[in-house]
Amino acid sequence: MLQRPAAALSSTPEQLGRRARRSWLLFAAVALAIAAAALYGAGLYGRTTEVGTLAAQGRTDANLKVALLRAVLESPRALPLLLSEDQQVRDALSQKSAAAIDVLNRKLEGLVSGTKASVLYVIGTDGLAIASSNWREPISFVGNDYRFRDYFSGAMQAGTAEYFALGNVSKRPGLYISRRVGDAAAPLGVVVVKMEFDQLEADWHEANRPAYVSDEHGVVLITSVPSWRFMTTTPLAGPELAAIRDIKQFGDAPLVPLPITRPEALSPDVSIVHAVTPGGSDAEYLRLSTPVPSTPWRLDYLVPAEAPVAAAIREMRLLALGVVIPLLGFAAYLLWRRQSAQMRIAAEQAARGELERRVIERTEDLSQARDRLQAEITDHRGTEAKLQVVQQELVQANRLAILGQVAAGVAHEINQPVATIRAYADNARTFLDRKQTRPAEENLGAIAALTERIGTITEELKAFARKGRTAAEPVELRGVIEGAVMLLRSRFAGRLDALAIELPPPSLKVMGNRVRLEQVMINLFQNALEALEGRDDARVQVSVEETADGVMVGVSDNGPGIPPGILKSLFTPFNTSKEKGLGLGLVISKDIVADYGGRIEVSSDDGGTRFTIYLPKAA
Repeated sequence: MLQRPAAALSSTPEQLGRRARRSWLLFAAVALAIAAAALYGAGLYGRTTEVGTLAAQGRTDANLKVALLRAVLESPRALPLLLSEDQQVRDALSQKSAAAIDVLNRKLEGLVSGTKASVLYVIGTDGLAIASSNWREPISFVGNDYRFRDYFSGAMQAGTAEYFALGNVSKRPGLYISRRVGDAAAPLGVVVVKMEFDQLEADWHEANRPAYVSDEHGVVLITSVPSWRFMTTTPLAGPELAAIRDIKQFGDAPLVPLPITRPEALSPDVSIVHAVTPGGSDAEYLRLSTPVPSTPWRLDYLVPAEAPVAAAIREMRLLALGVVIPLLGFAAYLLWRRQSAQMRIAAEQAARGELERRVIERTEDLSQARDRLQAEITDHRGTEAKLQVVQQELVQANRLAILGQVAAGVAHEINQPVATIRAYADNARTFLDRKQTRPAEENLGAIAALTERIGTITEELKAFARKGRTAAEPVELRGVIEGAVMLLRSRFAGRLDALAIELPPPSLKVMGNRVRLEQVMINLFQNALEALEGRDDARVQVSVEETADGVMVGVSDNGPGIPPGILKSLFTPFNTSKEKGLGLGLVISKDIVADYGGRIEVSSDDGGTRFTIYLPKAA
């Protein structure tokens, strides 16, 4: 019975109205909280998703820029190696004659025009440049002292060096790649190639996304924002800053930090930063950092994130509102509906009280009916127990009926061996009188075999006549079929030729009891042979087939089939088409097979009938 709370039943409409107003205020507060949480969560999800998308796109662009930078670097790196082995370079350094130097100047001038290098020049062991590709220009490097440059001292000591610095003559930044001429024991000088990155920076600038390359000290070397050159990614320590200024690597550059603040790390190489670009205001960027292979440099790439992130957040919040608002509206409708129902409940309180009184009376009636039903169930269980006893009696009656049918045949089976034994005994006496022991021994052996056969027949008969249900055990299926045929042999003498049996191998065993399974086989064989009585083409096919989970025994005949009216209730007690039949054989057979976890199926038409027994296979 559905019951309402007592408070709801006793509330007046005025009380329910005040309670409704409080409910709506609480609903409004909860709805606002849910909407705020949905907007916050949607914004957070939109920002995270968009940042991930921008990071994937930016990482691709950053990798392309690194690849382009490597391509620009690799080409000029081969020039110092080639020039260090050139004979004209060696002649100019060793002879230092005006003619050799003039030839070298013209050669360097011709080489630089065909490469991406900015300047090619050769320095003697004293640090003075003796030849240069810009020897004709006012800012020629010839005669300048480069002993203070790390690329000169590094090449003289290690054989090769790379050094980014501001040119002390040209005042243009570039990467100096140097290589020693001659071996370390007897150096002749140093060949230097200077690379400038103006075209690369111009290409980066067209993308309108800041990108910059910094060295191991954090000093910006190459950048798409010219005003950021020689600024630092982090403030330099005092000693480190002093050392850089002493060697004049970056001239008089102030080496102040970049206008990039408030970094928020998302991963080791991705972060959110705020940057101020020339002519622009403070904006949010996604910074991606990646190393430049074959150098100690790192490339940082800034992807504008403020506008796309804001758009993504706005879109996700609109989507969240599109979901939350209908849900809140539906919740409001449910709340209104509930309050309306409560108002109706308050108006119908008296009628409901009467209804509850009647329900209580009806419950008492149902309780009494339940008690009567339980008594009937108890009686039914007693009846069921008695029915099981009767069923066992019927099984025994069926077994004894079959026993009576086969008794005459068993007597015939015994009479034949007895007559044969009498003949063998007479022959044995005659042979003994004649002193012929070997034929007498053979006759006595035959008598013993016939005696064993009589014992087997009588044991089968006694075992079949026993009453009771035995536990399942492994039973050889071949012996069950052969025993059933033997017990039917006398009754159907001359008609057993209709049985076509495919005997299973002796190793095939099923779970059950041999005598009870023989009773099932006798019932099925007997029914099939009786259905074929008087037919010249009578044939009963018995087949055995192993399945994945058991054994299937099929008994098929080519008789007229079972009438549909009888087939529908074939396994119902006392249902039979035989004049003298009790209609219990198939019912008992089904119960026996079910006791051992199997089942019997039947199919019948004008062409004959097939019974299929499914039995569990013994392990």
